[in-house]
Amino acid sequence: MPNDIKRVVVLGAGTMGRGIAQWFAQQHIRVELVDAKLAVATEAHKKVMLSWEKLKEKGKFTKEEIEKFADHIFPIEASDCERNSDLLIEAIVENLKIKKQVLRELDEEMDEKCIFASNTSSFPISEMAQALSAQRQKNFLGLHFFNPAPIMKLVEVVQGSETPPELVQKLSGWLEGLGKKAAICADGPGFIVNRVARNFYGESLRLANGKPETQETFEELDNILKKVGGFRMGAFELMDLIGVDVNLEVSESVWKSFYHEPRFAPHPLQKKMVSAQRLGRKTGRGFYSYE
Repeated sequence: MPNDIKRVVVLGAGTMGRGIAQWFAQQHIRVELVDAKLAVATEAHKKVMLSWEKLKEKGKFTKEEIEKFADHIFPIEASDCERNSDLLIEAIVENLKIKKQVLRELDEEMDEKCIFASNTSSFPISEMAQALSAQRQKNFLGLHFFNPAPIMKLVEVVQGSETPPELVQKLSGWLEGLGKKAAICADGPGFIVNRVARNFYGESLRLANGKPETQETFEELDNILKKVGGFRMGAFELMDLIGVDVNLEVSESVWKSFYHEPRFAPHPLQKKMVSAQRLGRKTGRGFYSYE
């Protein structure tokens, strides 16, 4: 159970995966940052080290603290990950078919005591659980971290139809003890935050409709949210941070899960941005320019 979680596997070395792994390492918990290709995991590990170096320059951590963090994180190819780990967090691409396939394969390989969790931001946990054995379903739940994971305190803890309530409570308490804010929520499309956030993004996108598609337009709308609404970031800034493609995937998933209810519908501008590979900070251009 949670007090015995000493070894964690984070599967997926993208933005979310490496952020989650970085946070665990900062808690002095051994974490494997795993990807199908070792080169991807290694590159993600370098980005974590660079992040710590920048935080050291800002006075957030000392050299000695970073050296201790670094002793707890390991880039690993998927075929070599620790089978006796205590907790596995899936943080791969937001594609239900791929997630279920990967979970099915890992179910056969990982120790039976290993707790399985998904960082999915939109897919129902009970649906994902169908890929798992009956025994593993009782050891499976959602742990939805938010980007950037080392900074954002909120974690949605999602109980699937087969997840024992005591596992949800114990993991929530464990996360709280490590400094996170655990929000236990019912299983459903988008859970709490991403369901509410569809209108945050959607209304901003609709307000931009008909205006020039320029940085000035997006900045104007973001400033209204920040100065009048009190938000730390506007919708367009946040989409750029998360990744416009990731945001679109979540929008489409929630929309489909609610049987194409109009208020959750993706906006054509999102698709236009993705088609142009203007994905935000990670590509240097999104609604804003970072080049």
